[in-house]
Amino acid sequence: MRKREHLSQIKLSDSQREKLKDEIKAFYLDARGEEIGMIEQIQLLELFEEKMAPIIYNRALEDAKRWFGQIMDNAESDFYGLYKNEG
Repeated sequence: MRKREHLSQIKLSDSQREKLKDEIKAFYLDARGEEIGMIEQIQLLELFEEKMAPIIYNRALEDAKRWFGQIMDNAESDFYGLYKNEG
């Protein structure tokens, strides 16, 4: 059996990082009317990756687990619906 890799940190692609830095820059401009520099964009993105991403990721896993559980409950009741009366 293959050993599962542990996800110690969420890794973003370069294009994802660029898009998020643009979003941070746009947010500061829209919400605060301030320009934010490249260093600040990177620092905020790294903060989000380190502190917020694991929380959001874990929540998504819990949501997927709950959804899968509901699907399996439905499958089980559908399975028993296939039984025929033996009488």
